[in-house]
Amino acid sequence: MADAAPTRLDRRKARTRAALIHAAQTFIADGRTNAAILDLTQAADVGMGSFYNHFSSKDELFRAAVEDALDRHGAVLDELTRDMTDPAEVFACSFRLTGRLHRRRPQLSKVLLNTGPAIATSAHGIAPRARRDIHAGVRTGRFTVADAELAFVIAAGAALCLGQLLHTEPDRDDAQAADQITEDLLRTFGVPADEAREISRRPLPDLDRLLPGAIA
Repeated sequence: MADAAPTRLDRRKARTRAALIHAAQTFIADGRTNAAILDLTQAADVGMGSFYNHFSSKDELFRAAVEDALDRHGAVLDELTRDMTDPAEVFACSFRLTGRLHRRRPQLSKVLLNTGPAIATSAHGIAPRARRDIHAGVRTGRFTVADAELAFVIAAGAALCLGQLLHTEPDRDDAQAADQITEDLLRTFGVPADEAREISRRPLPDLDRLLPGAIA
């Protein structure tokens, strides 16, 4: 039996939840995680009562906001790499696209960066996909690292530091920087130097095709 179509009340609840999550993402991006619930509801243009219909606390809202941002980014990566079969290429493409996102979607970038190391242990977004691709690379012999989890830690640290560098140095070429770090990571993981450079310079899928629905 098909699910019933959303009612007007369902749609209104969804809009309220989305408004609260977007407001929380804006506050996180600005580093204002100490804001009061009233500040968040005012930014979302919803009442205090509406807040507690969706979240039991500010911390719960912030967790949902980060997970939403991570899931949106992860969905973009899945869509743009779905036809690739080589784990090295999938990893490289995802890393290069994420590097370019910092300039194209600065608010989403700042949500990711202000969440910090917690991203590396999240079940959402970038971390599980990078871990999956690295483990697949080891399993298939594309990567020759001794410990896939330590390789993931290297990649996660590089991704966060790259994002911070691109915000700190706005004149730096983000594409060149992302591609160079990708090449260096592939070489660290055991991909021959010439191949690592070629993979990290391949044409990328059209990132702008999916970004309009992401956080600005």
